[in-house]
Amino acid sequence: MNRFRFCVVAVLSLSFQVSTAQKLKKADKAIFSNLHHHIEYLASDKLEGRRTGTEGEKLAMEYISSQFKNTGLTAKGTDGYYQAFEVDDGKQLSPSSYLIIDNNKLEPGKDYFVFPFSPNTSLEASPSVAIKEIGMPWFIDLGEALEENKSNPHFDVYDFIKKTVKGSKEKGATALFFYNSSDIDDQLRYEPKDRSETVSIPVVYVTKNAASKYFEDASASFDLKLKFTLEEKKRTGHNVIGYIDNGAATTVIIGAHFDHLGYGEDGNSRLASGAHLIHNGADDNASGTAALIELARMLKSSKLKNNNYLFIAFSGEELGLYGSKYFTDHPTIDLEKTDYMINMDMVGRLNDSTHVLTIGGYGTSPEWGPVFASFNKKRSGLIFKFDSSGTGPSDHTSFYRKDIPVLFYFTGLHPDYHKPSDDYDKINYNGELEVIKNIFAVISYLNNKSRLTFTKTRETQTTTSARFSVTLGIMPDYTYPGSGVKADGVIDGKPAQKAGLQAGDVIIQLGDFNVSTIENYMQALGKFKKGEKAIVKFNRGDKTMEAEVEF
Repeated sequence: MNRFRFCVVAVLSLSFQVSTAQKLKKADKAIFSNLHHHIEYLASDKLEGRRTGTEGEKLAMEYISSQFKNTGLTAKGTDGYYQAFEVDDGKQLSPSSYLIIDNNKLEPGKDYFVFPFSPNTSLEASPSVAIKEIGMPWFIDLGEALEENKSNPHFDVYDFIKKTVKGSKEKGATALFFYNSSDIDDQLRYEPKDRSETVSIPVVYVTKNAASKYFEDASASFDLKLKFTLEEKKRTGHNVIGYIDNGAATTVIIGAHFDHLGYGEDGNSRLASGAHLIHNGADDNASGTAALIELARMLKSSKLKNNNYLFIAFSGEELGLYGSKYFTDHPTIDLEKTDYMINMDMVGRLNDSTHVLTIGGYGTSPEWGPVFASFNKKRSGLIFKFDSSGTGPSDHTSFYRKDIPVLFYFTGLHPDYHKPSDDYDKINYNGELEVIKNIFAVISYLNNKSRLTFTKTRETQTTTSARFSVTLGIMPDYTYPGSGVKADGVIDGKPAQKAGLQAGDVIIQLGDFNVSTIENYMQALGKFKKGEKAIVKFNRGDKTMEAEVEF
């Protein structure tokens, strides 16, 4: 669709929604207008995609907290409305680090990167690329190993490098420089969250362009100077929390994440070109945040007083549920007195043809069935699609893990998901209004009911993008800062569960492949096919254990 035609379609769509809104009741008109205002601001370029820990996140926080304050919500964070949490971005090379060859300073990221398991060190030497002398840096071309193993599906270049490091140190190398002269893509990149055990010599990857410039004459020697300091890289995210205290014995939690992808710096964009563009995240999840603000306003002025209400706008969801997991581990209310939790994530793109609204968490309480059976579908215009699982790729998962009944509202994926094209003019504001009215109806229905009973459900993956051909059947804890991959949950009937793995186990090896990060865990999974077996090594408490899994 060309740009002019797109603009015409967008204008016509908004015009239709505005004309429809004119037929709404006065209260609904106010919600419709407010939704448009909230989403247009939160998904504006000014906020630069609301990436966790950025100025855009700060602007969004300030907007949400001001809305909470204007509504009359009590601040329930740890610093007013805010609850800060750390995001572990792994390691980074300090600005004071350098690599100099024959007085030419190489540029980190462009010309080379230092593997994060390297030590902090400095050295000066005059090595030759072709000669592996004791007490000198060594240079290793990965091309030969890649050519030899191009038909070997189990070859892992990262694992090859680690094994080479160990052997080279024992033979007298003081540093290792890897490069690739072949046409085979080694797919190596800097992995900041690699928590592998630190080795005793620096290990460097030199890019193809830099290697061809400096290592072309293998017989020549050159002057080399380096200083590497790897330091922890962290950023701070914030949840925004408001409270309606009705003096009730139980509290209902309503949540939505407000963070998005920024410019796609964290590698979660679906933009094929990789261009540095703002991802505004109108549906994901300015829509849910806008609904949260409006529900707070509706409940504050309502007669529904048999529960207290806690409203949480989470950050860090796009990085792996950081904000909600932090809140459930550091709650600002007594979670034992929580009745249920409702999560809204991507509720702005209801299909006007099908009217299908997905309700997750349906199996987390037997009371959810009677609630939805009470609704007149013809009057609401919604067709419910139920998913029983209490887990999934959004923040309700963190509350389900605390044995709290949950509901997850979701209007479905679309072509703009995790792309810069997810803009405010594509939101179905009338559809979102119907979603909000349904949530309010659920809360109203339960206002005079007894506390909900929690039930366990089947587990589902907490990621929406398959990156490997088989699955182990765990839900990784993306917030885990240590080496390995921690299982936040284990899915019934999957290989991990059949092999005896449990939530809390930390996987450190899969077959022949060491596991230190989520990334190389996925790479290791990609080496296996359905029906193959492998030994998985994992830590459980202070014990290291092994089990055989069959994919």
